[in-house]
Amino acid sequence: MPDTPAVQIEPAERRHADELAFLAAHDTGPRPPGWRLTPRAVVTFVVGSDGERLRLPEPVDGLPSSLEIPAKFVGERGLVERCVVTLAGERGLLLVGEPGTAKSLLSELLAAAVSGTGALTVQGTAGTTEEHLRYGWNYALLLAKGPSAEALTPSPLLTALRTGRVARVEEITRCLPEVQDSLVSILSDRRMAVPELPDDGLFLARPGFNVIATANLRDRGVSEMSAALKRRFNFEVVPPVADLATEVDLVRRQAGAALARHGHALPVDDAVLEALVTAFRDLRSGSSVEGWPVERPTTVMSTAEAVGVTTSLGLQSAYLGVSDPLALLPGYLLGAVRKDDPDDQGRLIAYWDSAIRHRAENGARLWKRLYELRHVVGE
Repeated sequence: MPDTPAVQIEPAERRHADELAFLAAHDTGPRPPGWRLTPRAVVTFVVGSDGERLRLPEPVDGLPSSLEIPAKFVGERGLVERCVVTLAGERGLLLVGEPGTAKSLLSELLAAAVSGTGALTVQGTAGTTEEHLRYGWNYALLLAKGPSAEALTPSPLLTALRTGRVARVEEITRCLPEVQDSLVSILSDRRMAVPELPDDGLFLARPGFNVIATANLRDRGVSEMSAALKRRFNFEVVPPVADLATEVDLVRRQAGAALARHGHALPVDDAVLEALVTAFRDLRSGSSVEGWPVERPTTVMSTAEAVGVTTSLGLQSAYLGVSDPLALLPGYLLGAVRKDDPDDQGRLIAYWDSAIRHRAENGARLWKRLYELRHVVGE
C-alpha cells in the first residue's frame, strides 16, 4: 500500500483525531442535539486538561486508558466556555478581534469538536456572492435535465444545514452587505429554500447546524453588518495574548512546529525570542514594558506575525547557515512593520532610538547588540 503523502498542515479533525475520539469516550454526559462531544469536552479539547491525565471510565479498543489534552488555543477559558454555550443554544457565533489573534483557529477547533469537521468554510471577500453562501448549479446537468437536486451545487453552508454540522464564514465583513444578509433568514428560520426545484425545494436544518463567523476589527466599516444580521449572532471579542511569557511560549511552539515540518529544530534561543516578542508587544500596545511611550505603526503587530518572523529566522539559520539569528531580527522586523505603510519605517526607527536605546544604556547586552544594528532599519 503506498505511503500517505505528506501535507503541510492537516485539518484539526485529522490532526487531533485521537484526542477527539478519546474525549467522546471519556465524557458520556448529555450532548446538545447533533453534537459529537459534550460541551465540557469541547472546552477541554480547545483549552486543554491543564496538565491532568484524563482517564476513561472503561476500556475502549484502540484508545489509551488515559490521556493529557494539550491546549490548542491560548486565551481565557471563560471566552471558550461562552462560545460553546452560544453554539449549544443554536445561536450564531461571531468572533471579532485584531488580525492575528487566532480567531480562525478557534473557529476551526470549535467546528471540529462539535461536528467533526471545520472544512465547511466560506472565505469572505469583496468577490463573495450569494451563491457562495447558498447554492449554485452544475450548468451542464441543469441544461441536460433541468432544475433538480442532482444539478444543485450546495454551498458549504447548505451542506452544513442538511447534515447538521457547523459552517464557518471567514472575514464576514469583507462580504458585501447584500451578500451578508443572505444569512439572516437562514439563521432565523433554520431553513433554506431553493425555489427552482419542483418538489423538494425546502431544506430544513438538521440538529447540530450552526454558523461561526469571524471579523477583523481593522475591517470595521469595510462592509458594516446590518442590525438584523448582528441580532442573529452572539459577539465574542478575541483579544491579543495578555502575558509576555505566554506569548513567548506560544511563538516558540508555533515556530518550532513550522521548523519541524522542514526537519529542523528551532535555532532561536530564549533570549532572542523574548526580545522579538517584547518588540512586537511594545509596538502593538503603544507603550514599552517599562512604560515608555512608543508610536504604534499602522501594521498590526500580531502574535501570528511574530510566529512568521521567528520561523523566518529559523529557516534562514537552518538553510543558509546563519549562526546569529539576532543579527537577522532588525531586517525581518522592518519587513513586518512596513507592510501597510512605508512611513511606519520611521516609527520603527523612533522605537530603536527610544526603547531599544534606553535598554542598551541600562546595560542589557542583548539590547546593546540590537541597538548597534540600528542601521539595518534605516537612518
